[in-house]
Amino acid sequence: MHNPTADLAIRLARATFNRALAQSDLNAVSAILAPHVTLITSTDSALLNGRKAQLLAWKREFAAPAALRTTYVRTTEAIITSEVEPIAMEQGAWQGVDAGGKVQASGTYAAKWRNLAANATQSRWVLEAEIFVTLK
Repeated sequence: MHNPTADLAIRLARATFNRALAQSDLNAVSAILAPHVTLITSTDSALLNGRKAQLLAWKREFAAPAALRTTYVRTTEAIITSEVEPIAMEQGAWQGVDAGGKVQASGTYAAKWRNLAANATQSRWVLEAEIFVTLK
């Protein structure tokens, strides 16, 4: 089902998340992750369970010297919202880009979002799960 309001809210949350990654902003990353978020990495299928585990991983990434750091960007291609629950599925492409702008790896991803808003006129979408596949 297509819900234009949810679609826009999730795309804005994704843009905020991408910006947080680019700016090494752990607080902004944290605000978008559900407490029980799950991430399955792209190549080795490592499982990161919970916000704390993910924030520790991002903290390590952000600690790399700028010249050696890879910045990850997710580009939304489609969002499908549930008709029965306050959830949505996002599908898209991701890239890991080095400091010189060269793509180091890329692929596809899927993300599950949940709206935590108290009522139907508000929205606060958080990431509950993401899975990545490396294709290049």
